[in-house]
Amino acid sequence: MLKVLSCLLLTAFALQVQAQPGRLGQDLTPLGGERAGNAAGTIPSWEGGLAQPPANYRAGMHHPDPYAQDAVLYQVNSQNLAQHQAQLPAGLQALLEKNPDYFLRVFPTRRSAAAPQRIYDATRFNAQSAELISGGNGVDGVAAGVPFPLPQTGQEAIWNHIMRYRGEQIGFVTNQAAVLANGSYNLLKLERDIYFLYGREGVTPQDLDNTLFYYKYKVVAPSKLSGSALVVQETLDQVLAIRKAWRFSRGERRVRRLPMLAYDTLQPDTNGLATADQVDVYNGAPDRYEWQLLGKQEMLVPYNSYAVHQQGIPYDSILQRDTVNPQLLRYELHRVWVVEADLRKGFSHPYAKRRFYIDEDSWQVLTVDLYDKAGELIGLQESHPISYYDVPMFGSTLETIYDFKGKRYFVDGLDNNEPMYNFKAQLSPRDFTPQALRREGN
Repeated sequence: MLKVLSCLLLTAFALQVQAQPGRLGQDLTPLGGERAGNAAGTIPSWEGGLAQPPANYRAGMHHPDPYAQDAVLYQVNSQNLAQHQAQLPAGLQALLEKNPDYFLRVFPTRRSAAAPQRIYDATRFNAQSAELISGGNGVDGVAAGVPFPLPQTGQEAIWNHIMRYRGEQIGFVTNQAAVLANGSYNLLKLERDIYFLYGREGVTPQDLDNTLFYYKYKVVAPSKLSGSALVVQETLDQVLAIRKAWRFSRGERRVRRLPMLAYDTLQPDTNGLATADQVDVYNGAPDRYEWQLLGKQEMLVPYNSYAVHQQGIPYDSILQRDTVNPQLLRYELHRVWVVEADLRKGFSHPYAKRRFYIDEDSWQVLTVDLYDKAGELIGLQESHPISYYDVPMFGSTLETIYDFKGKRYFVDGLDNNEPMYNFKAQLSPRDFTPQALRREGN
């Protein structure tokens, strides 16, 4: 009954905003969130986000916490879980139940998400020009900005996440780790580069040529794996043309085209803990799922996660035996779009159902409940976002996947002891070819 009611309320809201794109930047934020706070006063109004960096920030720094003086409002743990159940994703409830020592530190809500003005302008244009094509597997009529700031369907909402703004190019170094049930792990250090075509200033829809971005990583540690590398050319409509991926193996000393790096294919170098479509929480073609837009809810989600981002924190202080160190995480109450994806008949995937919680202010997926084909909740996925002042852009600094059955978890984005992201990296599409991969490997 609750699900039916939420859908009815959503339908009424959707019909109301569909004919009023002029509300963007008025009572709606430029990206489609509700500008006003909630009736209880626990969610404030959006006042532009962190459009300017703090006074103590200098380019190249790990981003200082503008809310370091905020006091914890309350903690949620297995003992008081029932009091907060209505505002917790099912996966987060399960994580608390399975780990009695784990807790959530809940802070005042800070609506910090911001983007450049040209992204706001493009989003306003998209509200009247964007359309789903190829049965929802592609988007037409857009070149930058959020394609569907006034979403009518689950597919539109997930495309907003896939196509949200993340800068124009990035060079960065991060570590990832699969933490096993006994608490052991090995860090894998990666040098990464991304060149975004979608969202790039001056690019037109015709310039995209069915391309979203180019991605590359090279393993730099441990030494026994260093030199292995991967290049991806990410297509927009992956049913029309699947993403192209090549891998250089240090042992073989050759570049191989990967026949498939999508859907339920396991990501290389993740110890079998992450599927290809879990990079960036969710990516790729949506064609194997039925998508439902269930409405908006006020939920406790990771937000403004500066504490776990700070420079110099030893990685073994972050990676505890069963969970990430809760003393370094921050949760806030935010309105999120709730999108449910159910696997279509005839397809296989470890996750037969996923429930996404998508930030209304940035379109970043913050939390995902993961279910198997029997309907059992088997995992939780989270992204812990901050504002990258250089751009500005609001995005994840740390991503986690918890495997409840295996009692293990995967973490990506550990950058505390690495140089900070370079949003002015000198990159071009020529750097993301099999020939470039071969040159780097030799």
